[in-house]
Amino acid sequence: MAKISETVRNIFKIDELRTRILFTAGLLIIVRIGAHVTIPGVDASLLARAEASQAANTLFGLYDLFVGGAFKNAAVFALGIMPYISSSIILQLLGAVVPYFQKLSKEGEEGRKKLTQLTRYGTVAVAALQAWGVTVRLQSLTVEGTPIVPPDVQGYGFIISTIIVLTAGTMLMMWLGEQITERGIGNGISLIIFIGIVARFPQSIIAQITTTQNLILDLLIIAFMVAIVAGVVLVTQGTRRIPVQYAKRVVGRKVYGGVTQYIPLRVNTAGVMPIIFAQSIMFIPSTILTFFPDSEFIQQLSGYFSYTSLTYSLFYALLIVFFTYFYTAIAFNPKDVAENMQKQGGFVPGIRPGKHTADFIDNILTRITLPGSVFLAIIAILPAFVSRFGVTPGFAQFFGGTSLLIMVGVALDTLQQIESHLLMRHYDGFMKSGKLKGRLR
Repeated sequence: MAKISETVRNIFKIDELRTRILFTAGLLIIVRIGAHVTIPGVDASLLARAEASQAANTLFGLYDLFVGGAFKNAAVFALGIMPYISSSIILQLLGAVVPYFQKLSKEGEEGRKKLTQLTRYGTVAVAALQAWGVTVRLQSLTVEGTPIVPPDVQGYGFIISTIIVLTAGTMLMMWLGEQITERGIGNGISLIIFIGIVARFPQSIIAQITTTQNLILDLLIIAFMVAIVAGVVLVTQGTRRIPVQYAKRVVGRKVYGGVTQYIPLRVNTAGVMPIIFAQSIMFIPSTILTFFPDSEFIQQLSGYFSYTSLTYSLFYALLIVFFTYFYTAIAFNPKDVAENMQKQGGFVPGIRPGKHTADFIDNILTRITLPGSVFLAIIAILPAFVSRFGVTPGFAQFFGGTSLLIMVGVALDTLQQIESHLLMRHYDGFMKSGKLKGRLR
């Protein structure tokens, strides 16, 4: 504790770092305020009653998780930063199959700027389309026969104004995220999602304590949660290092190369994306089935897609394993790595350069991705598992799945940036070694 308190004091001794942290905190407060400002024309009290009866474990519930409750509140930030992320994922997938985007990704800074601009244009299009869907949903919601959007407000005027407000809200959040990345601390987009998830934690833990009213059980649950977080940190930081030797080159009187470097292959290269993809697909059937409440057959069928059912967990886990390999193949290309090494005169000891090196890296990546994908699958189904043992659904979300992985990943990334600022000014960081190290395998 003394070490941590000393590090916190050191953080606020550095003017630039203190300014960056306060700037980041200020913008995140704006984000949270925007999540509670309701769209004009919507009856907020009726909306709260309507959303209280909606199931959390649906596609809408997943979306609301990422935007920190703004979707449930029909706030100006209801779409959150998700249209930007969707646009980024679309361009990333196109970069794997479309030559034009592949070329842009290899053009350095100019190509990156072009891709960023295209991502912003895509964000506007995705946000406008999703905003239109939100207007349709809002106009259809009723509470005891009373629509949450009054009949005299409904119409093209409400649709157009809501689309403009929601799209502008998304673009503002995107700009705030870019400002945090540039002038604050940490990745702005990730921190916006992070703060939306963390905002639910106090309410969830209060609901858990109120429900159980058993101090010993609550302590055991929290201890189990801490152990899970520790495991997630280990796997998130876990890497398999491949040694790379560079041949010596003599240029004038200087000798270059002749050193050994390492290619760090992460156990969880895909990050949280496999869970997001799998969760989105698994929530689609249950979301569609809710539109047929009067059908007995449909209600029986919905039991197989229930969040806590064994069938749901099995298919969910298999989808995560599949998407882990799929996204890893997109995010990391062993062939490109091998070609770049060969151009720079590097080679893996005992392995011939070129195709043999690419096959060697691909083989190792395939093997370490398997335990990473299985671990992701276990973490993803943990919330459904612990909810059977006295854990409330809201608090269970913090035991695994998307919430936990995002929180751990963003927290580690932000801590690493703070560490770098401290080390540049010869202060010790949060770790005794002075930096956050990955777990080597």
